Amino acid sequence: MAGLRLIVGLGNPGAEYLRTRHNAGFWFVDALAAGQDGRWSFDGKLHGESCKLRVGGEPVWLLKPATFMNKSGIAVASALRYYKISPEECLVAHDDLDLPAGTTRLKFDGGHGGQNGLRDIVAHLDHGKFHRLRLGIGHPGHRDQVTPWVLGRPSAQDEDAILDGIARALDVLPLAVQGQFDKAMQQLHTAGAGNGERGT
Repeated sequence: MAGLRLIVGLGNPGAEYLRTRHNAGFWFVDALAAGQDGRWSFDGKLHGESCKLRVGGEPVWLLKPATFMNKSGIAVASALRYYKISPEECLVAHDDLDLPAGTTRLKFDGGHGGQNGLRDIVAHLDHGKFHRLRLGIGHPGHRDQVTPWVLGRPSAQDEDAILDGIARALDVLPLAVQGQFDKAMQQLHTAGAGNGERGT
């Protein structure tokens, strides 16, 4: 399988959303860029901020959509077209209610699982054939509480767990960029076992 050429972090723009659970995808690409002194710049034709890095020796574009979460597909589709990158060479990092805080999983293809950013990307591409990095944020326990939960700040303990999960994902990212997804998954999912998997 081809490696990665575009890594997208999902989140909502604006200072008021900065540390919210829904912005875990932004946290991931921000951590990746910060580790290499990457500089973000806004690009109108991409509907977001972009940054170019080398990961595992390979050139990779990072993207943070400047649209709100539920319009993320506009930026992703624009970047894929502009850079002439296939969806199979794209990784989308996003918050995931179905995983405990700190649990991090890689997957390829599938539905959107109710995540509004993924929903819009799948709608724009007409398929789900792209890689995902699922960053667990935990679940509030009832669907009526989901919106304030994802738009709220995690507890200090959960924030530490999410950041630990991001650090583990960054460790295996060079493998994914080089197309060694099975190896990256094996390392990430083994490293994450028992980490953040506590019951309620």
